[in-house]
Amino acid sequence: MRLTRHLPLTSLAAAIALAGPAQAQTEITIATVNNNDMVIMQSLTDAFEEAHPDIALDWVVLEENVLRQRMTTDIATQGGQFDVMTIGTYEVPIWAERGWLSPLDGLPDDYQVDDLLTSVRDGLSNDGTLHALPFYGESSMMYYRQDLFDEAGIEVPEQPSWEEVRDWAVQLHDPEAQRAGICLRGKPGWGENMALVSTLVNTFGGRWFDEDWQPQLDSPEWQEAIQFYVDLLNDYGPPGASSNGFNENLALFSRGSCAIWVDATSAAGKLYDPGESDVADRLGFAPAPVARTPKGSHWLWSWALAIPATSENQEAARTFIQWATSREYIELVGDTRGWTSVPPGTRESTYANEHYQDAAPFAGFVLEAMRSADPTDSTLEPSPYVGVQFVGIPEFQSIGTQVGQTVASALTGDATVEQALQTAQRATQRAMQRAGYLD
Repeated sequence: MRLTRHLPLTSLAAAIALAGPAQAQTEITIATVNNNDMVIMQSLTDAFEEAHPDIALDWVVLEENVLRQRMTTDIATQGGQFDVMTIGTYEVPIWAERGWLSPLDGLPDDYQVDDLLTSVRDGLSNDGTLHALPFYGESSMMYYRQDLFDEAGIEVPEQPSWEEVRDWAVQLHDPEAQRAGICLRGKPGWGENMALVSTLVNTFGGRWFDEDWQPQLDSPEWQEAIQFYVDLLNDYGPPGASSNGFNENLALFSRGSCAIWVDATSAAGKLYDPGESDVADRLGFAPAPVARTPKGSHWLWSWALAIPATSENQEAARTFIQWATSREYIELVGDTRGWTSVPPGTRESTYANEHYQDAAPFAGFVLEAMRSADPTDSTLEPSPYVGVQFVGIPEFQSIGTQVGQTVASALTGDATVEQALQTAQRATQRAMQRAGYLD
């Protein structure tokens, strides 16, 4: 709430004369995803506007798949609808190379750019220059109900396997108690179900493409991984799993409707917050499971704030993204919302902060997961691409989403796993031929 102090008329006239012309206010339009950390960022609009009265914030908050579509269309057509875009480590290098994003060099000393995690900073750079600033970063991990595991006498090893996860899901699946043995992403999308599925395929020994860019979607490794995923979710997952993405599974696990959940490390803060989670005091966590190889078993991602080159409000947009990704912003969230709610995975100083260490038992674990994820070596057999849960080429957004739809069709029973992967293979081969990767 803003308070207005009323002055006597003579004093008011004098104040106006001293102040001169009123300062024009610049409105910037920010497009972001409807994840918890971004909802908190939007809720702190007043804090930013009070510190920067010459800038007003206009928010466009969208579901993940819709956001990606809107951002891609706007940037590719130079639409100029947005001054700040929430994009990630997939888009930034590709869009920066095309000149679609404003470079973020010359950041002020007090921004402390060297405090940013190296893996995240590298993923948001092109030719050594940042083109987006990280709002939060994440890898993936396994969450589980410690109380249920204790009751069942289950001990989780230092590195669980997918086979063990399936066995645990069998034991803890209880439809009468409205509790699924496991929750996993099923909603189609290259950044939804395929983020999880790609890591699963990686650790089963598969890859998206061989070194000659031939698609490998009908390989035995893909067949084994997708059959495992489909059987696991159909037998021990929640009803309607094909509609569940990150947010839906977060809600299910938070209210006690899942015994196991493998997903983003960024969910940990909300799960450990007793004000947000019914299971905050009954949680265990472990590395993302592995199968044949540990390579590519956990992803690396950052949601970041970038300024499209088409923005007419470059200076104001830059002021905002520096504020929203600063150490001061993290401290603001910690002080006002609690330290489990701060954006994770971006700054070394967050993990050195005693308040965060005390509030977040997962902090060191998450930091190590992010440091150990290697986008340049994520597959058992050599591959020509960079990326753990995505392929760092422009065509992947379309390819990944189409394959995500075919995998979802196997999950819903509209196609067998073999049929779905044959369809995915043909479609991907055509796309790669059109793009010039194949003869």
